[in-house]
Amino acid sequence: MGTEGANARLIAGRYRLDAKLGRGGMGIVWRATDQLLGRNVAVKEVALDPALSEEEARHQRERTLREARAAAQLKHPHIIVVHDIVEDGQLPYIVMELVEGGSLADRLSRTGPVDVAEAARIGIALVGALRTAHAAGVLHRDIKPANVLLEAPGGRPVLTDFGIAQVSGATTLTTTGSFVGSPEYTAPERMSGQTPAGPEADLWSLGALLCAALSGTSPFRRDSLGGILHAVVFDEIRPPEACGPLLPVVRGLLERDPAGRLGAERAEQMLRACADAAAAPYIPTRSAPAAPSPAPQAPAAPAPAPRTPLPHTPVPHSPTQPGAAPASAPTPVSAPVPAPVPAPAPVRAPGKRRPGAALIAALLVAAIAGAGVSAALLTNDGERGGRTSTSGAAGHPSAPASATPGERTGTVSPSSDDRPAPAGYHVVTDPEGFSLAVPLGFTRKVEGPRIFYMSPGETFRIGIKVAEPESGGPLAVHQRAHAEGPGTNPGYRDAEVVITSQNGRQAALWLFTWDGFSTAEGPRHTRDLCWEEEGRLYDVWVSSPVRQADEARGYFDTAVRTFVRTGG
Repeated sequence: MGTEGANARLIAGRYRLDAKLGRGGMGIVWRATDQLLGRNVAVKEVALDPALSEEEARHQRERTLREARAAAQLKHPHIIVVHDIVEDGQLPYIVMELVEGGSLADRLSRTGPVDVAEAARIGIALVGALRTAHAAGVLHRDIKPANVLLEAPGGRPVLTDFGIAQVSGATTLTTTGSFVGSPEYTAPERMSGQTPAGPEADLWSLGALLCAALSGTSPFRRDSLGGILHAVVFDEIRPPEACGPLLPVVRGLLERDPAGRLGAERAEQMLRACADAAAAPYIPTRSAPAAPSPAPQAPAAPAPAPRTPLPHTPVPHSPTQPGAAPASAPTPVSAPVPAPVPAPAPVRAPGKRRPGAALIAALLVAAIAGAGVSAALLTNDGERGGRTSTSGAAGHPSAPASATPGERTGTVSPSSDDRPAPAGYHVVTDPEGFSLAVPLGFTRKVEGPRIFYMSPGETFRIGIKVAEPESGGPLAVHQRAHAEGPGTNPGYRDAEVVITSQNGRQAALWLFTWDGFSTAEGPRHTRDLCWEEEGRLYDVWVSSPVRQADEARGYFDTAVRTFVRTGG
């Protein structure tokens, strides 16, 4: 029965605390005996901040009990069963079912990462649990491997520790201004603290948990709290290679803008599709690309849709650089293409919510200023409005992009159509038969069949090519390009070609990193979308330094979203 025997504490005249099972930031969990019903239970002794005044402590106890009672109403096979909530010695206790078996954190520590099939199974269980909790207005707020129990035998995942849960519309369980949760698994909107975090924050945590289950650690783990905060709010998000076919789900859940984050229902559908296909062979690419792929979520303009990772094979034209020759010789694909997996929203740069807490602000302001980029919301996800460019602002007069010697004749000027340009952009009508929105200050340059709109210093390069259709369509075009990548792009790596859609037609998205054409230029990342429409092959890409891939993602999404054939 435990290590304390007859000397064990008795609380509420009923529950004997036999042995400690674990200790966390919110209290101690005990193995206990319900002496009334004669059954083993788990009892969580919720710790109260000793610095609180007597009145504050009373309010916190009341909130804890009230919110624990709300959690007790949740009925789901993958949510811990709460039997009772009691108060003893002015401390709240939560009495729960005793799940025999360690936590997911224990398993990762003991045997290492799980495989894709097991991660999908755990993910399905947890997203189902969260859907039930969220429908009841309960937010968990501390999703992490230590709070997922794996029952033995059978391995049933059970979401536990609703000790810091919050009921929608209620005050938080902790004192105003304090932070609860585990930073490595905490959503950026909760880090910023400027707006109330909703159910989407739990889904972000689920995405980080899936990464940890597959690789052994959260993608946001760093050596210091400051490093973790920076990683969550600003750093490029690089899901582990082990995500394999779960990569679209993880990317969608780790979307920094909660409005564009993958929803629970869609996440469950995608996880089930992955679980069903888990027995099929999957050939992963190398490291995940620095910037994620677009995906349809909101209605409106076209955006890349379901993404199917293709086998990793050596790619061709370097659309990112003037003068690079297009590929011509096809390269056979050496492995079958897996079944399509629905795509989530992209992982984008941080949203409007700048860090609100003094700690985060002090840590990160210098980094933002040093990078010279705007902290404004990058709303470009291929379907919603554009980002605010650092080179201009709404209402800034947009002069025509300048031409360079040797380019074809034609006037490039703001379009006269009624499509609004996002703040910091203007719509240009190109003589090659298309129009699109480009950032203010970008200038036009032509290199053979490629048209470029480049930022000052050519740091960012928006490229467009209009050509005759090629054999095999857009997918084959990018597969051939991918095959010749090492020869046309020095240091070619982290590459993948995926099936998507544009304007309701099949398209291909090519993502890769390379070293640039000079040491001074440094590593660059490219995102390239190719599709056929009305008998023409369209290719739109954006290239940027790797460290500015998130900003480049905004330019790419806006270019694709606003791209229109003009028939010129």
